[in-house]
Amino acid sequence: MGSEDVLKSASTLASYNVLLQVMFRVLTFLLNAFTLRFVSKELIGVVNVRLMLLYSTLVFLSREAFRRACLISEGAGRNWRKVINLLWLTFPVGCVWGVLLVCVWWWVLQAPDPESIPHYVPAVGLFCLAALTELLAEPLWVLAHAHMFVRLKVIAESLAMTAKCLVTVVMVVSAPQWGLYIFSAAQCVYAGFLLLCYVLYFIHFLGSEEAESKLFPVSHITDLLPSRVDHEPLLNWKLTTLTWSFFKQSFLKQILTEGERYVMTFLNVLNFGDQGVYDIINNLGSMVARFIFLPIEESFYVFFAKVLERGRDVRYQKQEEVSMAAEVLECLLKLVLLIGLIITVFGYAYSHLALDIYGGELLSSGAGPALLRCYSCYVLLLAINGVTECFVFAAMSKEEVDRYNLVMLGMSASFLLLSYWLTWIIVYIHRYFLQSEYTPLWGLRPHSAVIIALGSMFCCDGGWLLRLVHVAVGAVCLLGVVVTAFFTETRLVQFVRTQLLPKYSKKHT
Repeated sequence: MGSEDVLKSASTLASYNVLLQVMFRVLTFLLNAFTLRFVSKELIGVVNVRLMLLYSTLVFLSREAFRRACLISEGAGRNWRKVINLLWLTFPVGCVWGVLLVCVWWWVLQAPDPESIPHYVPAVGLFCLAALTELLAEPLWVLAHAHMFVRLKVIAESLAMTAKCLVTVVMVVSAPQWGLYIFSAAQCVYAGFLLLCYVLYFIHFLGSEEAESKLFPVSHITDLLPSRVDHEPLLNWKLTTLTWSFFKQSFLKQILTEGERYVMTFLNVLNFGDQGVYDIINNLGSMVARFIFLPIEESFYVFFAKVLERGRDVRYQKQEEVSMAAEVLECLLKLVLLIGLIITVFGYAYSHLALDIYGGELLSSGAGPALLRCYSCYVLLLAINGVTECFVFAAMSKEEVDRYNLVMLGMSASFLLLSYWLTWIIVYIHRYFLQSEYTPLWGLRPHSAVIIALGSMFCCDGGWLLRLVHVAVGAVCLLGVVVTAFFTETRLVQFVRTQLLPKYSKKHT
């Protein structure tokens, strides 16, 4: 597959990934808004913070390093048999992590009140089972991703997410007293649908004329199981050591990504109700980063890993491929920077209105709007970090990855210590003055006139008329930004049309 074909496939994959993530986040957005009317915020806190942290930690630590190592380019001589053998290690690694994490979640962490939130212990086991079920699809996922089976991922994850939402809605309405069993069953359904879709597709695809025409490296479904061929080593040890390097990096990245949840879970700085509110606002604030920036990062990591030779000086690589990688990186940086700036400016002005419409006074009356405004500014940093990091991880050598791990270790420790320190200080001050008439923490809230001057433009709680005016002004401003960008950033517009929009890619790439 040539560089142009790789760029076309990666761009198409990024486009579908963005659309898929948009659908996921919209469904999750609507699902949370729906469940807020039927379940308590304490239950949402346990599910979305405590149990989903278990799920994401288990899955990420078990597979992320294998994904990054097995998707690198090794030319036409790649031995897929050894790659598949290596990928099957994700399941035993997941079992080890599952036992350790379940023990921590059962016996180390403080369990919720069984009267208000029952079934906690079986829910932890079911979430672990769902994570292990998803890991069984990992060899199939990597094969599909490496060969750019874009529609397979879209269809599989769409069906799985739809099934999860349907199960949640039906059970929340019909049997809300089941509590954590509802969300545990929905997560198991999601993982089961995901695995089933991949297995059925490869049963149908392998041995077909399409597979033979594409020279697919696997010809039968049994070839997807681990095995030894011609007395060769079971694993590619170079790839295995690279996986270990990525594992150390993924461990630190998980701490950085979910750092605030680890602080809430292990240090008990917030009760489950406050954790539920925080998680809802966190999901809203990071929505753009997840459904736009993350798919672009994942898809173009594949492109950079295939075009560039890992760890080799730029002077000794194919210059036409280096030129293409540099041009794509420049366009991606400009694209995510523009999106980040738009989100920062408009997100700050519309945070209160968004929370008020979404969750009512529960979310908009407290510190929610201020937190969402902070996330709007944070998105700009995430935009630049995601794209630059995907390029760096695709180009760095094993030694450079190891050095980067040391840097991330210091960043992780600093982040967690700072989070705990600031939280402890604020909580202490609040408790200190709790029995008095003084509230010095109100000093952290600017005067309302300052807030208005910073960009609120109109008050959102003065009735629906002013809200509509507020939205209309924002729409006009956003349209002006888009039109200006369209006529001034011609190179970026051409890149988006030819590489990121599937309906244009067939015509122009």
